[in-house]
Amino acid sequence: MALSDSMRRLDRQWESGNGWPKRLKWMDLTGIRGWTGQRVEFPFPIVAISGENGSGKTTLLQAAACVYRAEDEEGRTWFPSDFFPNTAWDTLSSATIAYGYREGATHDSGSLRKPSDRWLGQPDRRMRKVLYSGLDRLQPVGTQVGYARIAKNRHNEQSAHLFDEARLGRLAEVLGRHYDYAKSALSDIDEHREVPVFSRDDTPFSGFHGGSGETTILQSMRLDLPRYGLVLIDEIESSLHPRVQRRIMRDLAQQARERECQVIVSTHSPFILEELPLKARIYIMDTMGQKEILTGVSPQFAMTQMDDQPHPEVELYVEDNIAKTFLAELLSRHAGELFSRCAIIPYGSANLGMALGQMVENNRLPRPSVVFLDGDNGPALGCTLLPGGDAPERVVFGDLKAANWGDLWIKVGRSVAVVIDGCERAMLLGDHHDWVQFAADYMRVGGDSLWHVMCAEWAQRRNAESVREVVEAVVRAFP
Repeated sequence: MALSDSMRRLDRQWESGNGWPKRLKWMDLTGIRGWTGQRVEFPFPIVAISGENGSGKTTLLQAAACVYRAEDEEGRTWFPSDFFPNTAWDTLSSATIAYGYREGATHDSGSLRKPSDRWLGQPDRRMRKVLYSGLDRLQPVGTQVGYARIAKNRHNEQSAHLFDEARLGRLAEVLGRHYDYAKSALSDIDEHREVPVFSRDDTPFSGFHGGSGETTILQSMRLDLPRYGLVLIDEIESSLHPRVQRRIMRDLAQQARERECQVIVSTHSPFILEELPLKARIYIMDTMGQKEILTGVSPQFAMTQMDDQPHPEVELYVEDNIAKTFLAELLSRHAGELFSRCAIIPYGSANLGMALGQMVENNRLPRPSVVFLDGDNGPALGCTLLPGGDAPERVVFGDLKAANWGDLWIKVGRSVAVVIDGCERAMLLGDHHDWVQFAADYMRVGGDSLWHVMCAEWAQRRNAESVREVVEAVVRAFP
């Protein structure tokens, strides 16, 4: 899926090297909730951390909140003891939160340490505004401490802070509906506890009666993301339907670009991951009591790891959906009896494929697996290269062109001239990722449909010897 305009603009500004004078570059935790020194890097202004429940996502966000101290008295400074207290059942010692950061041209590192009963290193923290939003934001207004008193007694509005036109427009854009107004109001019973209030179709709702997702978004919109600050949001998708999940990420991209702030979220949602570039997607895999940090994951990979449905006997990992169709047609033609017993899963970046290959080599994946890299990569431990020595698009287009496009025109249902012209014009484009869609548009067919029949025609023309390495890799994976 292509990035949204707001995310692309953020990516361009980030890649220019300008802005974001304050950055949390990396963290590693030791001795806290199963973390044993694994490093997590933050290579983009917005990063999403995904993984199963208990894998360490929330722990990472909480630790990040403790890295800095507030710039002024109005800000909040978080302490490790706020999140990692000693209890009758949990005693934390020999714990470390290590981190690397940038301030202007300065790159440095620091740590918070608890060798025994006290946390050390806290006075040495750099100053930065930190906004931490945990799951307590999802608690209905009426159940939060102190709000029941407002609800149970007669009260009037004492004062209110109305959303300005720009903020109201953002609220409407994210939730996809018109609002007459929105505001944070105070009652004459409690001058400290704000109540979210909004009006739709001339009907007002307070946080006591509004839907949880709507109220959550309204409460988050009333806050300005801190300029150059660090924003941490746990399970950002909670109570939000998919369309709103996508829109809140696009709004965050715009705010991150304008305010040059850094955002780290945790998520279980494929929709959140899809909104981000590969470099901004991180998966924490916990296998055999050991955490693995995987960067550049696809939503399909993340969902497969978190899914509890029955799985085929062998999982085959490929870079993307183009490679998935390529491998599927190859196996369907040359190893049909095995194909139905496998699942093909796109994982994302080639670097992630290499990391998965190492995990396969060390028997660290939960199921029998084969990791494939596109043929334009070099050999890598635990990985098998797809055939052809190049990207799948270049292999298929090149081989079919050499065969004068075979019977592709019959399978596509277009004239020979249209098929040849469309495919050969596509090959003139510099980026092979654009070839399939260009040719499909020229022939007026769907891109997925065209690629499917191209791969089928290609696989039909390959002899068994040319795909032997791929087939044997799959055979060896079966128990």
